[in-house]
Amino acid sequence: MDSCDPHFLRSLLVFKNTINQELIRSLHVYGLEDGKENEVEREFLFSENGSYVEFRAYPVLRLMKFRVSQVLEGYVNGCWVCILAFHANRSPNFTCIPSILSVSRNPQLKLIPNLANDLQMVVETTCIKAEKEPLQKSDEETSQGNDENHCQLRRSLPMLDLDLNRPPCPATMSESSDDQESGRQSPGFIEKKNRRAASDRIAKITLPDLVKYFDIPIVEASRSLNVGLTVLKKKCREFGIPRWPHRKIKSLDSLIRDLQEETEFQQKEDKAAALAVAKRQRMLESEKESIERRPFLDMKIETKRFRQDVFKRRHRARVLRSQGLSLSGN
Repeated sequence: MDSCDPHFLRSLLVFKNTINQELIRSLHVYGLEDGKENEVEREFLFSENGSYVEFRAYPVLRLMKFRVSQVLEGYVNGCWVCILAFHANRSPNFTCIPSILSVSRNPQLKLIPNLANDLQMVVETTCIKAEKEPLQKSDEETSQGNDENHCQLRRSLPMLDLDLNRPPCPATMSESSDDQESGRQSPGFIEKKNRRAASDRIAKITLPDLVKYFDIPIVEASRSLNVGLTVLKKKCREFGIPRWPHRKIKSLDSLIRDLQEETEFQQKEDKAAALAVAKRQRMLESEKESIERRPFLDMKIETKRFRQDVFKRRHRARVLRSQGLSLSGN
């Protein structure tokens, strides 16, 4: 049995990028014969002017620990928002599939069969469940009375609805108003600040806000953003950033500066060599922009080799310089 056969699809989550609307990610959960599950994460480009393509996806969505079975439409995972959530073991929570994910309305989906086949299976499964629901309606009506009694019992019980990160709710404040007034009048009383404002400010931090500080260490970035280091690391995980990309950005900036100096020198000596150096410089600048947009990307192998060559040339230059100084001293 193929572990990615859509007939054994258990869950399908489709996410849309809030920054680049053309990026789509999907998380497929397939059932295996031994009862285990196989998760496959895919990424697609839904180009408005071109065709749909699938490219290699790094596991970004699962960096945030969550239960797939509990995800519904509207769930936010960093810069990704869920637009379709299908679970084979329960009734669908959506009334209709978005037109962009409908195979009948969007023929471009046929270019990416890995997603189109599973979406078609979702449609067929949803139709089967819709036919079965009228048969189960009578049983639900008989149990409705018991459910109402259970809900009334739950409403009658006291609810512990106090969030320790928020100020007390109005009911709690009215009960303890006398204690608070007496506490304010006592000497040495210091009123606690509302921590909810800080939480709201942290929640408003977006990926473009973080991009501004990619060129400095994460400790300095946390000070500039006025948040703790742990909070900033958690925010990075929400946006799918496994490691702060300061070292990659700094390394690329250093290589770009070296190439700029080399271009200025070669323009006086060899025009062809200057054009080749300028071309490599543009490639590095493009790679830097790609890493700023998608910080989880690693540097290209060609760039790593070029960086290693630069390190070797610098080392040889230092050795020759030190040898020249020792000879001149003798």
